[in-house]
Amino acid sequence: MSDQSTSQTRWSGARLNALLGLTLLGLLLIIWLALSFETTTFWTSNNMANLLRQGAMIAILAIGETFTIITGGIDLSVGAIAGFVSMMVAWLLAHDLGFASSVAGAVAISLAIGVFIGLFHAFGVVQMGLPPFIMTLATMYSLRGIGFLITNGATISITNDAFTGFSRASFLGFPWTDGSWFAIPILFWMVIVVAVPLYILLTEYRWGRYLLVIGSNKEAAVLSGVNVTAIIYLAYIISAFCAAVVGVLLAMRIGIGNPGQADGWELQAIASSVIGGTSLFGGFGSVHGPLIGSFILTTINNGANLLNLNSFWQRIITGFLIIIVVYFDTLRRRKR
Repeated sequence: MSDQSTSQTRWSGARLNALLGLTLLGLLLIIWLALSFETTTFWTSNNMANLLRQGAMIAILAIGETFTIITGGIDLSVGAIAGFVSMMVAWLLAHDLGFASSVAGAVAISLAIGVFIGLFHAFGVVQMGLPPFIMTLATMYSLRGIGFLITNGATISITNDAFTGFSRASFLGFPWTDGSWFAIPILFWMVIVVAVPLYILLTEYRWGRYLLVIGSNKEAAVLSGVNVTAIIYLAYIISAFCAAVVGVLLAMRIGIGNPGQADGWELQAIASSVIGGTSLFGGFGSVHGPLIGSFILTTINNGANLLNLNSFWQRIITGFLIIIVVYFDTLRRRKR
């Protein structure tokens, strides 16, 4: 592939990602506008701040999940990783283990666990040749079981106020339309902290371009001299690390550690990624798409609760959104 054709392909993909991002953002604003007319409590500073908190952790999961999907894989264990890490950080804080039981030590060890799980996934997919679906599904079940064995099925309470207080804090803000003050939750800022470096990696560095190439045509990537093994390792490490970050934030917000937490979040992360434009066939995706997609889902759930709609409708709407997005993605692939 020549440099000129590579540059043209990259430019075309960037334009498509930008157009998709604007479309998703427009859809999110339309939903916000509709809910503002339907209920008086939606467009309030308290509810909007709550919406940002609700969507923050799914957004981080979805961004990490996207990196594996781009390569043509998938990670079904992100919810289990988040639950396991929430338990581990609580367990470390509850025991007297020196530095490991300090906030910094417990967080560092918990994040390192996420990296190790990502390495384990990549080893299974690359070296053992296991399908990503099977590898991460096995981890999902195993992590839940290991966590319950460690805790004997109990929940670990977190009494460290400095640790739990972080998730309730806010940073910066501005006057809201109802005259109140809108304080931006720290959890949303954590989304930015995670998203910006990964956005730069995916769009500005060759490692990010290699992820897309592997998902589009793995054989061509190998023939072009791309270190496919290293790139796949990178994708699964990013996914598991993001899940570990969510586990730490979840422990902070709830104030407990339980390996059963975040059950089903992997499906929400995948749905957010797909709604955000990531192709389940691999080779196409972005960071901003899943981020907006996660807040579209969160807005639907939030609005349904405010309108007292049956929670089952939320699942139905999400399912139809996924079908529509995947259908259009299939049409796009046929035209290529």
